[in-house]
Parts: sequence; C-alpha cells; structure tokens
Amino acid sequence: MATKLLPVVKLATKVGIAGGAVYVAYDSGLLGGSEQGSEALRKARAAVPPAIEEWMKYFGLQTQLPTIPNVEFSPVQAWNSGVRWTISRLSEAPTKASEMTTQGFQFVKNLLK
Repeated sequence: MATKLLPVVKLATKVGIAGGAVYVAYDSGLLGGSEQGSEALRKARAAVPPAIEEWMKYFGLQTQLPTIPNVEFSPVQAWNSGVRWTISRLSEAPTKASEMTTQGFQFVKNLLK
C-alpha cells in the first residue's frame, strides 16, 4: 500500500514546489513589467548576500563570498525579450497548427489521387 502511495506523494511534492516557485516569482514582480522586474532584481541583490552570510554563521561555515559580478547587459531587457518571444510564439501556435493541418491534409489528399 505504501509503495503505491509514494509516487502520488512525490508528484504532489513536485507540484507544490513548482506552484510555490511560480507564486514567489509572481509575488516578487518577476512576471510583471520591466520596472517590476528590475525592482525585484535590485531587492534580490540586496537581500541574498546577507541571507547567505547568516546561514553560513548558523551552520558554522567560514568562507569569503565572491563579489557580485557587474553585469554588462541588461537582464531586464533580456528577460523581457525572452518573454515577448515566447508569448508571441504561443499566440501564433493555433494559426500555425491550423496551417500545418491543412497542408498535411492536402499532402495526404495528393498522395491518394
């Protein structure tokens, strides 16, 4: 009985983690406009190093954290262009699927002549 329940628990855990990640991304503004994304990036850059240092102290680890690299390109623009490309392709998907279906039917029709 327990072995049949294990895959369900694993799936529920994965779905919960994925749902939580999407919620955190949405709540922090990563899925919003470029202004919200840049604000979320600024907050993350300010919050992550102190949090890592606190965890290192908690676990008794002694090491020097590397400095945050200076990013030469705008991650906000790169993120937004990727989101725009993905949404554009998703919006074109029904039309492309219809066109390809029509072409497939025409091909099969020509083969059967």
